[in-house]
Amino acid sequence: MSTPVPGPSPTRAASFGFAFRGLQALLAAEPNARIHLLATVAALALGAVLRLAPLEWCAVVAAIALVWMAEALNTAVETICDLVHPEQHPLVARAKDVAAAGVLCAAIAAAAIGVLVFGTRLIQ
Repeated sequence: MSTPVPGPSPTRAASFGFAFRGLQALLAAEPNARIHLLATVAALALGAVLRLAPLEWCAVVAAIALVWMAEALNTAVETICDLVHPEQHPLVARAKDVAAAGVLCAAIAAAAIGVLVFGTRLIQ
């Protein structure tokens, strides 16, 4: 169990503000996040055009969320690694590689979901 941090806790509104600030930083600093944004917009637009069923929307939205979460966690790991050990180090490189592998796995899963959902609709 973690110990609470002393001092005033942020309001819910402030917490959302921090999250949106993090999203803005992610988009500003990470070129791959901008690619994910384009893919997100394309998937949502294609889903609307194809009039996906609710369960298909669930799969697409879950895939989108998975990729964004992986990208955000990868960026957080890389940032902390750079802060803690700015010089090259084999363990830092391994941590960054493993975090990047998480994004790759999420992207592959999202692509598979895209093929299953959109591919079958486009073939019909």
